[in-house]
Amino acid sequence: MSLSALAYVGIRSDDLGEWADYATNLLGMQMVDRSKKTLSLRMDDRKQRFIIHDDPGGGLKLMGWEVASRADLETVCNKLEEAKVPYSQMTPTLCEERFVKEGIVLNDPAGNRVEIVLEPALADDGFVPGRSISGFVTGPLGLGHAVLTVPDMDETCRFYQEVLGFKLSDFVLSPFKAYFFHTNSRHHSLALIEMPKLGTHHLMMELYNLDDVGQGYDIALTKPERIGATLGRHSNDFMTSFYTFTPSKFMIEYGWGGKSINVDTWEPYEMKDGPSLWGHERAWLDEAGRERAREMRMNAAKNNVREPVYVTGDNYRVSEIDCLWWNTEARNR
Repeated sequence: MSLSALAYVGIRSDDLGEWADYATNLLGMQMVDRSKKTLSLRMDDRKQRFIIHDDPGGGLKLMGWEVASRADLETVCNKLEEAKVPYSQMTPTLCEERFVKEGIVLNDPAGNRVEIVLEPALADDGFVPGRSISGFVTGPLGLGHAVLTVPDMDETCRFYQEVLGFKLSDFVLSPFKAYFFHTNSRHHSLALIEMPKLGTHHLMMELYNLDDVGQGYDIALTKPERIGATLGRHSNDFMTSFYTFTPSKFMIEYGWGGKSINVDTWEPYEMKDGPSLWGHERAWLDEAGRERAREMRMNAAKNNVREPVYVTGDNYRVSEIDCLWWNTEARNR
């Protein structure tokens, strides 16, 4: 697999001030640079993860995907040439702006700008969150995941799978059609939703502590019109999360507890219980779509669909439960 993770994103906005407030006070990101035309944000030891551009229209301006080695970058270039997909080398000035050693620039079939880069730079100092949070799950998993809306699902899926080497994790056909792809052990780093209009649906950021998410939800609820989806848990990556609308008119999913997969043995499948086990009342769906999603959640509950909580050594602590009935039930299960 040539691409290793989502390294950074560029975002269009006509209100850098609103983005600065949203990113630091709700999301807990660190603002590291601000000019008249751009806003640079950190979420870990990388020099930057989000670049907000003074560019009207909203949505993602670009996605930066990293490779682990120069050999992997050459492999990507060879695949692009075989598929007759045009690309260009990043200029030294652009590399400096992105804090990367080198890279290439291209467009996917839907017209989204894609940058594939080598050796994103680390910062000289530690990450300082904009509010009190435990931190973001990044490292080899990348900054999170990106979800795009595309009018031609088949062509775009083929490009990301056959040319860039993404692997299918799973897919859902109702209440909307969506395909989820991985490039590392994060369940998905990219997803595509079929819609008539090209755009950005959401970005996901994963936290190390569930309370970080809950406290963020409290902040978001002070402006209820900002809620894009209520607190809930997904049925594929098991993320407990909520969604807010950004100043750029797409959403950010803010979550905890995402599932890790074995990329060597994973088999894709169709999700038939719907996209969420509970919650996630979606403001962005029409009433018919929301009703269908509710029906699927109710059926999942009726059919006793339950999933384990996925944890790492950093995001949980085992508690003792002194209850004979519960201990007996746990053993039976």
